[in-house]
Amino acid sequence: MEKILVSACLLGENTRYDGKNNYFPFIEKLRVHYDIVPFCPEVEAGLSIPRVPAEISHGSVITKDGKDVTKLYNAAAEKALQLCRLLNIKTAILKDRSPACGPRNIHDGSFNGNVIEGHGITAHYLIKNGVKVYCETDNLSFLLPEEKPVEKKEVTVEKKEPIERKEPRKTFKKPYKKTFSKDHKDFKKDGKKPFHKFPKKKNFRRVKKDV
Repeated sequence: MEKILVSACLLGENTRYDGKNNYFPFIEKLRVHYDIVPFCPEVEAGLSIPRVPAEISHGSVITKDGKDVTKLYNAAAEKALQLCRLLNIKTAILKDRSPACGPRNIHDGSFNGNVIEGHGITAHYLIKNGVKVYCETDNLSFLLPEEKPVEKKEVTVEKKEPIERKEPRKTFKKPYKKTFSKDHKDFKKDGKKPFHKFPKKKNFRRVKKDV
């Protein structure tokens, strides 16, 4: 996965001169597609948090109390460049207006909030050596891969011709003929076979057999 160097303060780390951060939510979207490598030049230079603010004046980095810290900023920029070469990093997103990271603008050195076009020390090193450097105010949407729309496939349902079914043959049961003689008048009405009563013969006597 491709790697991108990002200012630590943009990731929410409290590395600013005042102990705060410059959290940039867009980085969270990049995490899905890139390995994010945090880097803070001031921390790498050994400066404390919080610390006395510094600005670039006539090519040197001077703190608000008049201390020259240019060597420390140059050493941190060298570390950033070595890190990019080691990890094959070709893209960096750095905090604008920073004396170390600013890729578009920096403060003019008067400590009055005036901003001018220029590069921070680390941004200058990286740009000079072919690393593409952007800041949080740039339109970085191009770094996200384009999501190809899902093509909806048309489902065609073949219409089947109805099958001609032959009508089943009608079978008719022959009705049960109730034929009874005149002497067979008694029968059950529950659908069972009729109980036939045979007429008694006249002058018929039962003879008991002698045992």
